[in-house]
Amino acid sequence: QVQLVESGGGLVQAGGSLRLSCAASGMLGSINAMGWYRQAPGKQRELVATITSSGSTNYADSVKGRFIISGDSTKNTVYLQMDSPKPEDTAVYYCYVLSQYGRNYWGKGTLVTVSS
Repeated sequence: QVQLVESGGGLVQAGGSLRLSCAASGMLGSINAMGWYRQAPGKQRELVATITSSGSTNYADSVKGRFIISGDSTKNTVYLQMDSPKPEDTAVYYCYVLSQYGRNYWGKGTLVTVSS
């Protein structure tokens, strides 16, 4: 069974920093891409950042210059370094995996709350 284990969420003050991590395991084959999405109260889920197996990254305009996505292919792990978070970054953050077979996997989510 495929498992995505997220960690690192919590309460952080605006201007602080936080790092999320997500480790994927199980029979998912090779991973084509991993990333982070988020959903704030009353809003739809949106892309935060993704990274492909070749290292290409994509960021939402709202987080460019503040968040950095990285990965460790040997551990099937993706990270999200959140610097200078803002209250509007408050959301449940979901880990995402796209396997070589075209299957999508989602973590259960970790709550990030940014106080001002």
